[in-house]
Amino acid sequence: MEQYPYQPPEPRRRDGSAAGDGHGRAVTAAGHGHDSGHGPGRGSGGDDDHRHDRGHAHGHAQAPGHAHGHSHSHGPAAPVSRHLRKVIAAILIPFTAAVVVGLVVLWPGGAPPHKRTGVGFDQQTQQATVTQVVEVSCKSVNASGETPTGDTSTAEGNSAQQEANGTCHKATIRIDTGKDKGRTFTEIVQPDQPRQLHQGESVVVAYEPSAPKDLQYSVTDVNRRFPMGLLAGIFALAVVVVGRLRGVMALVALAISFMVLNFFILPAILQGSNPLLVAVIGSSTIMLIALYMCHGLSARTSVAVLGTLASLALIGLLGSQFIDWAALTGNTDDQTGLIHGLYPKIDMSGLLLAGVIIGSLGVLDDVTVTQTSAVWELHEANPSLGWRALYRAGIRIGRDHIASVVNTLVLAYAGAALPLLLLFSIAQSSVGTVANSELVAEEIVRTLVGSIGLVASVPVTTALAALVVSADRPGPDALADNGAQLAPARGGRGRRRKR
Repeated sequence: MEQYPYQPPEPRRRDGSAAGDGHGRAVTAAGHGHDSGHGPGRGSGGDDDHRHDRGHAHGHAQAPGHAHGHSHSHGPAAPVSRHLRKVIAAILIPFTAAVVVGLVVLWPGGAPPHKRTGVGFDQQTQQATVTQVVEVSCKSVNASGETPTGDTSTAEGNSAQQEANGTCHKATIRIDTGKDKGRTFTEIVQPDQPRQLHQGESVVVAYEPSAPKDLQYSVTDVNRRFPMGLLAGIFALAVVVVGRLRGVMALVALAISFMVLNFFILPAILQGSNPLLVAVIGSSTIMLIALYMCHGLSARTSVAVLGTLASLALIGLLGSQFIDWAALTGNTDDQTGLIHGLYPKIDMSGLLLAGVIIGSLGVLDDVTVTQTSAVWELHEANPSLGWRALYRAGIRIGRDHIASVVNTLVLAYAGAALPLLLLFSIAQSSVGTVANSELVAEEIVRTLVGSIGLVASVPVTTALAALVVSADRPGPDALADNGAQLAPARGGRGRRRKR
């Protein structure tokens, strides 16, 4: 015969009685199944009769320290009191309503039309395939150049010499989409060009209707749809295999985030709405959907939402102040210059601030959810801890998180700007000169403001979580019951056996 495994105590009913399931959960320190005297309904007559019908109450003669009076489940968070739920709802419901109103008022209904300039990304493109590549002399196709000063030691002179003496490639490209599907054109690829074409390669071609017919199409890039799609599929599969249902919900939340970005944030900014206001409403929408969809509608998730909101507010205030003090215009390269030229009403510095807020949101979610979960688990492990003890324990976990997250942000921005930093290194510019340039100063402000918000999110979220869970500390009656369950039984009497 086999002994029943230990079962954690059942939650109390609203009338204060133990949830009687016939398994003798109301056990006294002496290991008997009679009334414990620690609260109304504990071991009452009806429950005792039922327990004695099923057998004697077990005493659990276990070693001290191995019998737990609570569950260590890592499933859904334990619910908090109704009063606390009302307090949290009183904060989040008006905020959610304001976000919904903002979405309705600022909804753009699509990006405004404009006449294409044919510059950069603002050009018509089609899909095409390289059908043939042959080697030809650069001179025979008039692709050779002349050294402007006769000095071949310069980059320009060396390139001209290679073209004069080198072998070019003549590629035939077939248009695969659009009104000119099936049409072919040729393109000469010089030997010093970084991208060489290969037969059978899929490419992207630009179309300029105002150009002469032979020059209307030109290769602008390689078609990377298949490798990018394959990589996205591998990512989605890994998330679902490891995360299971929660991974599926995370992918759905990611898709919704892209939809909010594509159908609300970007068109609203192009329509002339304030970029900061659009970013705040869009980021709040993404945050509410992603957090509650991935982590459930609970007080624990709501605390993470509050911590994220507080941190985003700090990032917005700091970013606005320092972008203004540093006189950052947000117009630092060809792409931002093109945007400003097409839509001069767009506030480019506000667009920069919007990018800071949106860029910080993803990492903020991770920090706030982790800190809230850590505090909740600490409370589950020891319900008697007050909010100060929970905060101290949670902040110790948060310090490790701060160190790794800040390093991640700095390296991410440095990696994105690596070619630019390399140019400054080649020019042997000083650190002060590099940092003072607007292009680098933007990244410095973006990194530091986002990092300050992340650092602040740890103590803010930890304090909120500690206050919420400690407010539901068990009372003296519950502690007495837990203490009775933790006491070793006197002898092995009353062991429950399976039937």
